[in-house]
Amino acid sequence: MDLRIFTEPQQGASYDTLLRVARTAEELGAFSAFFRSDHYLKMGDVSGLPGPTDAWITLAGLARETSTIRLGTLMTAATFRLPGVLAIQVAQVDAMSGGRVEFGLGAGWYEAEHSAYGIPFPKEKFGRLEEQLEIITGLWSTALGETFDFAGEHYRLSESPALPKPAQAKIPVLVGGTGPTRTPALAARFADEFNLPFVSVEDTAAQFGRVRAAVEQAGRKPEDLVYSNALVACVGRDDAEVARRAAVIGREVDELKANGLAGTPDEVVEKIGRYAAVGAERIYLQILDLDDLDHLELIASRIAPQLGTAPQLG
Repeated sequence: MDLRIFTEPQQGASYDTLLRVARTAEELGAFSAFFRSDHYLKMGDVSGLPGPTDAWITLAGLARETSTIRLGTLMTAATFRLPGVLAIQVAQVDAMSGGRVEFGLGAGWYEAEHSAYGIPFPKEKFGRLEEQLEIITGLWSTALGETFDFAGEHYRLSESPALPKPAQAKIPVLVGGTGPTRTPALAARFADEFNLPFVSVEDTAAQFGRVRAAVEQAGRKPEDLVYSNALVACVGRDDAEVARRAAVIGREVDELKANGLAGTPDEVVEKIGRYAAVGAERIYLQILDLDDLDHLELIASRIAPQLGTAPQLG
């Protein structure tokens, strides 16, 4: 099982805080990647201070201040950026990192953050997401010296030089979500990894099955995709430490145990094993208290060794 760190900076984190977490994750050697959300407004009863940080500006900084850990988004919002500009940004960050970027793209869903910062929030978002994936992957895969054209309902590109190219021959593309039909079809066309955020083992099994079927129907091998889950982590050496960490993030222990990865290391390993049994190969551990670096050390020392696999850094 591959473990990754997943952060939600809109809840309150400076760039320096994110850098400490990313460097700690890298130094511990148990986590293959540092991912962050792409949001501009806090959610729930938190201060959100000092305010939002931009996902791709953050990753550009981390690209130069880390050396081995992979970097990415769960998920970049398709409503925030034009696809041609986004393709340039991601390719540039990939080059800045020496080829360590992974690209998750979602439709965008949080209407309040669009209103707060003057970002249009279209009614029909899935079609825009599909066109963005087609454009961005098309730009990256266009051969040097050739041009890229696209004429869709939402975007048009004419004689694009399709530059710059990423450092990697292919940036891994993540698609995710619980939609029963269109989402699996989109993953079958574009994804190298399919991710499910915050769903049960039972719902994971059902959606992974739909995606595998869609991938096979599209003429690809289901095993060509990586299948992953994102789940909140709240781990303690004993029940008291679990309760303390849950209180800091404003959650109840029983709820976290039901819906996330909470408990002692042995309890969390058992829960991860249940996800693995239905096909999960990678877990994104959502860390909500970004000042608690001991939490990462505990996971690295007491959980990662029980899972029996080394981080996938390439």
